[in-house]
Amino acid sequence: MVCVRGGSQARQPRRVVGLVSVGLALALVVVTGCVTGTSVGDRIGVAVTIPPLQEFVQRVGGDLVDVTVIVSQGDPHESRLTSGQVKAVAEAEMYAKVGSGIEFELLQLDDLLETNKDIVLVDCSEGVELIPMDGEHNGESGSPDPHIWMSPPNAAIMVRNICDGLVRLDPENRDYYLANRDTYIQELEDLDGRIRQSLAGVSKRTFMVYHPSLGYFAAEYGLTMLSVEEGGKEPTGDLTRTIEQAKENDITVVFTSPLSDPRPAEVIASAIRGEVRYIDPLAADYISNMRAFLDTLLEALE
Repeated sequence: MVCVRGGSQARQPRRVVGLVSVGLALALVVVTGCVTGTSVGDRIGVAVTIPPLQEFVQRVGGDLVDVTVIVSQGDPHESRLTSGQVKAVAEAEMYAKVGSGIEFELLQLDDLLETNKDIVLVDCSEGVELIPMDGEHNGESGSPDPHIWMSPPNAAIMVRNICDGLVRLDPENRDYYLANRDTYIQELEDLDGRIRQSLAGVSKRTFMVYHPSLGYFAAEYGLTMLSVEEGGKEPTGDLTRTIEQAKENDITVVFTSPLSDPRPAEVIASAIRGEVRYIDPLAADYISNMRAFLDTLLEALE
């Protein structure tokens, strides 16, 4: 979904003057003066929530966009904004949000966008079928899983939504954006085909991950994800049941993110005489990251 806040015409210079506060940890920011919304020259300034979206926007927009990542480091579920990030959004012409329930977007994005009422807001989740965080792959129902980009077919939908936003802002370069979109989507389709072909002959279909960030990947490719976290939250009890699940499913690898506390994963890996391997769902180089994860997953499923 593409919408324009405030109803202003796209790509018109605007004056942003005001005093804003976003979140408990956000410093007060005063943004004054004329801004065009383009960070460099005549390029379109685009802000995105997480690093994978930066690649999506950059591959579609090419030399015509300048992209700022708002949650470039740390956990997007608990991110705290800086005054510089608020200023970047105030000067952007487009914001691409994940749109699937990331806590930062639920709690802080509306206030952040108050700094720029003319910004074009793109909901990258439009057209993506959401699944529960702990649905059939974890044995209990829960809130929607926000990690939609971890499925290449979902990523292709997100790229199309981003392209629609750029065309809305800059219709004169429509053919350029569409050509870039189609090229990148072909790469995503090739990645999808590679994953399907690689997993076609694999008999073991269950894997374990600390944070349940791979639910869409599991659902797309007929796998079962077991997570160490309970309902997407840190485990509160002992890990006995999780260790039993790992043994029952012949799991020898526990996946975890560089942002997670490695100790619970290490405890489980030690108990099953396995190992801890890392997958970063926020890696900026999306396709390379997914290829690397596939290779590691295939080893884990042997």
